[in-house]
Amino acid sequence: MNLKVILYIITLFFAIWAIDSINLANIFKKNRYFQARILVMMLIMALTYLVTNFLYDFFTYMM
Repeated sequence: MNLKVILYIITLFFAIWAIDSINLANIFKKNRYFQARILVMMLIMALTYLVTNFLYDFFTYMM
């Protein structure tokens, strides 16, 4: 399997774990559950993308 795919899978779980520790319920308006979940999913995808690309570039430049 490609190294980048493995990094995506690993960082996805870490991003979900990290974002889950934040209490985002107090930030959003009442009855806006769907919008809050969409934002959380977008934050997880963005964090996964950024961390994976950083680690991949770091590992490829080190070798």
